[in-house]
Amino acid sequence: MPDIMPAIFFGHGNPMNALLRNSYTEGWSRIGSDMPKPKGILSVSAHWFLPETAVTVSTAPRTIHDFGGFPRELYEIQYPARGDPGVARRVQEVLPPLPVRLDDSWGLDHGTWSVLRHVYPDADVPVLQLSIDETQPAAFHFELGRKLSVLRDEQILIMGSGNLVHNLHAYSWGRRMPQPYDWAVRFETKAKEMMLRGEYDPLINYEELGRDAMLAIPTPDHYLPLLYVLGAGREAERIAFPVSGVDGGSVSMLAVRIG
Repeated sequence: MPDIMPAIFFGHGNPMNALLRNSYTEGWSRIGSDMPKPKGILSVSAHWFLPETAVTVSTAPRTIHDFGGFPRELYEIQYPARGDPGVARRVQEVLPPLPVRLDDSWGLDHGTWSVLRHVYPDADVPVLQLSIDETQPAAFHFELGRKLSVLRDEQILIMGSGNLVHNLHAYSWGRRMPQPYDWAVRFETKAKEMMLRGEYDPLINYEELGRDAMLAIPTPDHYLPLLYVLGAGREAERIAFPVSGVDGGSVSMLAVRIG
């Protein structure tokens, strides 16, 4: 019997990471080589944020370049992973009574392919995306992760892609800061401690964690993918942080691996 697949949250950061070799992307490559290759990947990306839950059903999802102002080389990247309608329908089966729409118009946005280009550079694993319902509270998304956890037993990698700390208003555009903001470090440190202790309720109710949390999470889109991964975990499973760092002073590149 194959081992259960891990669930992994990636801090994806700047789309340029798709092109770069740095400590973050090298860490993503190591993650791919250190675990069994999954039968499929279900990605929850910060960049598919809409008022419903949908899952991609295309057999050949398009590579979406959902950003502006970057070098032409970035727009020329294609990540030709195939889709898997069977897994999409399996997602529908495990999420009742929630209706899940099968979507054939979306594809793979940069929250997904900019990371997977390093994890599985041959694009030889089927990839689907699950949307984030922007109308629902954080507890809803954690609960969806719990329901999706069963897919890990079927060799599906549950992947979240966002950033634990994501404040672009404070980001050092065009320059490199020697140190991250104190509030970013404090919130990341507190969040890691809570994850290691299995204290997920404060992370679900993050709006009650004070000023540091509000600076770290001014909008929920990049944070909620983490809750899917935490929800997909099992009791007493090992949690590790295979990639770390803060980019531009205010964007955490932390990766969280469960299992």
